[in-house]
Amino acid sequence: MLKILGYPDKYSVAPGEAISFMVSSEDGEDYSASLVRVICGDANPDGPGLQHAPVKSSIEGTYPGAKQDIDPGSYMRAAVPALDTPTSFSLFAIVWPTLLKRDNQVLISKWDAASQSGFKLFVTDSGQLNFVTADGGKSQSVALNVRMLERQWYRVHCSVDLDAGEIVLSQSPVHRYAFTDDEGAERVALKVRPAFVAAPVLVAGCPAAGGRVEDHFDGKIDSPAVLRGVYAATTQAALSLRPINNCLRADILAYWDFSIGIDTIDVTDIGDLGNHGTLHEMPVRGMKGWNWTGEFHRWTERPDYYGAVHFHHDDLYDAAWDVAFALTIPDDLRSGNYAVRVANGENTPDETRDYYIPFFVRPARRPKGAPGKRDRIAFLAPTAAYIAYANHAEHITAAEAERTIGRLLQFGHTDIYMHQHPEVSGSLYDSRADGSGVCYSSRLRPVLNFTSQYHSWLGGHGSALWQYNADTHLLAWLEAKGFDFDIVTDEDLHADGVDLLDDYRVVLTGTHPEYYSTDMWNALKAWIDQGGRLMYLGANGFYWRIAFHKQLPGVIEVRRAEDGIRTWAAEPGEYYHSFTGELGGLYRRIGRAPNVMCGVGFVAQGFDLCSYYRRAPDAENPRAAFIFEGVDDELIGDFGLIGGGAAGLELDCITTTLGSPPNVLRLATSENHTQAVMLVNEEFGVVPMNLGGDQNDKVRADLAFYETPAGGAVFSVGSISWCGSLPVNSFDNNVSRITENVLRRFADAAPFVPPESDND
Repeated sequence: MLKILGYPDKYSVAPGEAISFMVSSEDGEDYSASLVRVICGDANPDGPGLQHAPVKSSIEGTYPGAKQDIDPGSYMRAAVPALDTPTSFSLFAIVWPTLLKRDNQVLISKWDAASQSGFKLFVTDSGQLNFVTADGGKSQSVALNVRMLERQWYRVHCSVDLDAGEIVLSQSPVHRYAFTDDEGAERVALKVRPAFVAAPVLVAGCPAAGGRVEDHFDGKIDSPAVLRGVYAATTQAALSLRPINNCLRADILAYWDFSIGIDTIDVTDIGDLGNHGTLHEMPVRGMKGWNWTGEFHRWTERPDYYGAVHFHHDDLYDAAWDVAFALTIPDDLRSGNYAVRVANGENTPDETRDYYIPFFVRPARRPKGAPGKRDRIAFLAPTAAYIAYANHAEHITAAEAERTIGRLLQFGHTDIYMHQHPEVSGSLYDSRADGSGVCYSSRLRPVLNFTSQYHSWLGGHGSALWQYNADTHLLAWLEAKGFDFDIVTDEDLHADGVDLLDDYRVVLTGTHPEYYSTDMWNALKAWIDQGGRLMYLGANGFYWRIAFHKQLPGVIEVRRAEDGIRTWAAEPGEYYHSFTGELGGLYRRIGRAPNVMCGVGFVAQGFDLCSYYRRAPDAENPRAAFIFEGVDDELIGDFGLIGGGAAGLELDCITTTLGSPPNVLRLATSENHTQAVMLVNEEFGVVPMNLGGDQNDKVRADLAFYETPAGGAVFSVGSISWCGSLPVNSFDNNVSRITENVLRRFADAAPFVPPESDND
């Protein structure tokens, strides 16, 4: 079992800046901490091995251990002072439950956990609407005899009449179905008056001991409102009208309109009292409400159709652990890949007692407006993809996982921990407990697959690395070859734009830079067009369009729209990012196929065996002579730590109709892929019989090169497993030689001559 873990408050930090670390020692033991530079995160003894270089720092020492918990579940909180003193009141909401097997899912509460006083409106595990009023040790419960159905809209209402001593509770379906008994009402005497405690109103949750929030609702809530006085359920229709009737307006204590500020965590009270709220733990916004008609699909055009927020009991934005220690980055610490190693004992077959908390040190920030040096090499760490895959646990529960990878799954301590602790929350590939896809992912939590030593189920046999650890094969190669390089990250690129890249003549990607925001895409493309030299050393890059939140750091959004390899699909009407209003889905579907960026684009995937490349005729083109200097082999990369070859896992190829430039050279093409390596679904309309690589020639990786008009160039390998072949034979092999040839030429200031000038 995993006995210690942690996370940083940021993934990228510059000299002179501070970074904080959060640590949980699961059994409360004291632990040691030390700083290391991560050279290679692959524990496979057939490769470079796990390599960390110790770095003296101010954090080195022993710390008192404590277990830190996570309190997941999204909700809304708002102060409604008028409910702090006794008054009759009425509650309204329109709800869409999605996981009724959970008990006591609170819709609206005003509750003091210490005294067990107040009121709460909730749904039971049998789908019954229930209202509880309490005053210390006394409580009264009212329940409807009818049951809600999952994924159906209901108008719910409750009024508490202090003068008449009466409670009325009701629900009615927005859409009625024959032979379905889901409408009802109850009128009972008020026997226990609620204590009007000085507590906030919560929507989709209820305060619990220790400041926690529990009893979260799974589903959508639209138009929650609290009115002073006794109003009937039919009032809800009047509340929906605009402008709001003045007679009603006078009694509105709070009426939260979730269609306002969809790109924020702020909730607007459209009543006169301004009891605005805040959303916590990232429930999903930009969701179609009870009144959505299908006429509009973009929430920015008709936000009034998108007045719903989808809450989940397993949402998480910030684990909010206490800071264990902080490090101010020394001015002389070189840019690179670092980690804090924390340990509370020796590792055994049954327990892992050390953990590497990774982060990147970027170079010192240039003063705004200062020109860049343009003579450096940068590794662009794909941290957006790391966040997208954060705690990817699909393999733990997926029925087809072993068939997908073509081998027996092996679970390590980290996998078991993820399974036993779902509160760490999943990746953008996982689904919530209610079946809805995870469209938000945050780095402000332990990310158990973003650390040295982790073996991924998707990483191919052998080293079995994916994302971060697979990228350390490239970083180890750069170290072995003596290249001086900086590391910058996706979040840096999103924030700083093309100015970030002004220092660099060459940018190397990681093995799988799959997730790009619009700002990132624009910045990298502008840099290439200005003469930058891109080495795209992976595959399935620049694929999904994502968005970063404008208020909250470290969280990204994806909407898996109508195409692409998807473990879940967004519902119709919910294809646009709530963070930005942009259309989500594939860049290919908005006219920016990966081929436009790097000359190749995603075509196939399979996770059993990796193959090799065979030289193509374009390898003899004089323009490519520098690439193959010292390499006469016909076969390239018929070896590797990842799946046994340089061409595998996910593959990209040249397609000029999708934007691969006409001057691109196909230097080599992979072959001999297995039946399990299949075309991705955006590559066909009618499903062909020959999807697999054993029958379909489109299943291939292309090694590609082209020059740009500004004197720059692009080199793309079209395979995730390429970098896994770099370390073989102590970095002395044809994959390594080709990569080195390209990098040394790309780092040379001499401009590339565009093809049209060859005969000048």
